Amino acid sequence: MTPPRPTPAALGFRLPAEWEPHQTTWIAWPHNRTDWPGKFSPIPWIYCEIVRHLAESEPVSILVNHRRAEQAARRLLETSHVPADNLRFFYRPTNRGWTRDFAPLFLVDPQRRLAAVKFRFNAWARYPDWPLDEAAGDFIARRARCPTWRPALRGRRIVLEGGAIDVDGAGLLLATEECLLSPVQARNPGLSRESLEEILGNYLGVRKIIWLSAGLAGDDTHGHVDDVARFVAPSVVLAALESNPADPNYAPLRENWRRLRRARNLAGRPLRLVPLPMPSPVFFRRQRLPASYANFYIANRAVLVPVFGDPNDRIALAVLARLFPNRRIVPVYARDLVLGLGTLHCLTMQQPAAES
Repeated sequence: MTPPRPTPAALGFRLPAEWEPHQTTWIAWPHNRTDWPGKFSPIPWIYCEIVRHLAESEPVSILVNHRRAEQAARRLLETSHVPADNLRFFYRPTNRGWTRDFAPLFLVDPQRRLAAVKFRFNAWARYPDWPLDEAAGDFIARRARCPTWRPALRGRRIVLEGGAIDVDGAGLLLATEECLLSPVQARNPGLSRESLEEILGNYLGVRKIIWLSAGLAGDDTHGHVDDVARFVAPSVVLAALESNPADPNYAPLRENWRRLRRARNLAGRPLRLVPLPMPSPVFFRRQRLPASYANFYIANRAVLVPVFGDPNDRIALAVLARLFPNRRIVPVYARDLVLGLGTLHCLTMQQPAAES
């Protein structure tokens, strides 16, 4: 009988915080017009702006469906004055391209050696078009040329998206019950809270999970945490709050804040909480969209922040500027982008810098 393979945590691996050094950022070039129905034309240009700012900070690894797609993307990027030196293209078709959710989660050990955990992706237990994205995540793991785990329980692969969790790199993890424990869009039907906590501990090296209540109205993932609360330093959480009591986000975000106030870190101390405003509701064709400043992305030398042409944009940018004084705070207009039901954090995935 073959003995079980040691888990990443048993070997000293952990999921690092997003602000730790990156080797590259992975994205998938947009092509699926159904994600932005009636509004696709500006999306590739928004990606050009995102890539331009990322490439000033670190290498950018871009998945494209085929050579023609690479050529078209390069033309747009050149028009947008994006230097090609820091760009790498890979031919790997995707269904929709929300890289945060289908890419592997990269780990490091105390010697900064790299490993990966590739959870199964099934399009948020909601959509049928996911097999290409799932395969693209496996491709990214192979390109990293590092040990890779694929968690399973009783022969069944565990489903988890990167946007469903956030970590501080020091043992704490944020998630919402709505996303990971609800019978609606259940990723892992029948999996208990205790079993899931054990899996996340064994495979991501986290020691404590702080369970929030819910995500945002209009979010098709049913509760991803990266729209409502994010770590910005060890034991420091930036949490979205809605000021309008009539808004459907008001009560869930207040409940999240209440739970964070009660939470303690591994040393038994309270977390430091920083409030983040919400933009005014964003609609398109009567559809409520999950617009949030919390969907920012922390690159090596910059923090890219979604903005919506809203008076609260400047307040959110100022909050992040205080929290990241050594990084440029880069606003990226996302009112068109959020029609895809995600913005900057959803479309990026960091690969941490590691020793070869």
